[in-house]
Amino acid sequence: MTFQDELVELRRALHREPEVGLHLPRTQEKVLGALGGLPLEITTGERLSSVTAVLRGSRPVSRLGPTVLLRADMDALPVHEKADVPYRSALDGRMHACGHDLHMSMLVGAARLLADRRAELAGDVVFMFQPGEEGQEGAKIMIEEGVLDASGSRPVAAYGMHVFSTTIPRGLFLTRSGPVLAAADTLTVTVRGRGGHGSSPHRALDPIPAACEIVTALQTHVTRTFDVFDPVVVTVGSFHAGTTDNVIPDEARFETTIRTFSAQSRDRVRDGAVRLARGIGEAHGLTVECEFGIGYPVTVNDRAEADFAAETVREALGEDRFFPMPHPATGSEDFSFVLEEVPGAFLVVGACPPGHDLAAAPSNHSAGAVFDDEILSDGATLFTELAVRRLAAAAR
Repeated sequence: MTFQDELVELRRALHREPEVGLHLPRTQEKVLGALGGLPLEITTGERLSSVTAVLRGSRPVSRLGPTVLLRADMDALPVHEKADVPYRSALDGRMHACGHDLHMSMLVGAARLLADRRAELAGDVVFMFQPGEEGQEGAKIMIEEGVLDASGSRPVAAYGMHVFSTTIPRGLFLTRSGPVLAAADTLTVTVRGRGGHGSSPHRALDPIPAACEIVTALQTHVTRTFDVFDPVVVTVGSFHAGTTDNVIPDEARFETTIRTFSAQSRDRVRDGAVRLARGIGEAHGLTVECEFGIGYPVTVNDRAEADFAAETVREALGEDRFFPMPHPATGSEDFSFVLEEVPGAFLVVGACPPGHDLAAAPSNHSAGAVFDDEILSDGATLFTELAVRRLAAAAR
């Protein structure tokens, strides 16, 4: 069995038994099994099913050598799989719809390749297998449990990757310096009034029109307050009010997701949205409660590390395998917590299978998302080259 075949076998085993959240015992077991026999110092998490593995380089350096961290997320999504693949999820309502099964397999592959090249390593490599990326802040918990100090020295650089099932041509790697993914926060607004009969709205305090006005005003607020080159996206994804056609309810409630690409805009949109919602409510004689949920921060690539990652892709995989990311993506990532602590870079890679229309292929998080196994060995190779080359540069 070839190296690629082994990675495909692991990826499909992980795909068949997806687990959601912070506690992933079956997934952890498979990762530990795949790492078995390698010269790694392995620890597991206390508050989550994480795996941290340290590979000590054998090339001599002065005192304690530098460290590079490589990360893969482990958790699946609460999605019922509709993709017609022979290795589809065996667990109803759970699916690796975001490609984390590929990420784990790539990182296991890198661990194997780097173990074979220990003599070249001018320092140590930390392999960070992280649960709870899909909203549970697993990276933050692993940082609190010491993943950044696992080797005895803070990483000089950290790298992560993410596959895309659509939009990006298969096998093409993209990244950029500065913001690469958005911060993701939530705003829940509850407008409280006084219910009544639909035939006599003047006798009630109707919260629905005011809530609708707030929804519309939020869009205007974004376009008239924020620079188009430092974008803000506010999307109302849930709106609930009332029970029937002729009853004015006591309250209306809606939930939004807010995406920003700078700390400044993140603070300003929070304050501005809350002020706007309360002001509209007050103008209608209503009370408004706003709950702002802090999510993942902006994922920001270090300029030097982004340039280094791009150069490594070109040299290790081919000049045509890299394309500069023209602008940040509006998704979010908790690898951002790692990049707040140490310099590094996050890359995205096209994994749309051959024969699929890039523009029409189901996207990440879709029940029909499909990813191409052929990019597994390339991902493992890139992780490996990033570690080898970055350690060599740090040890000079």
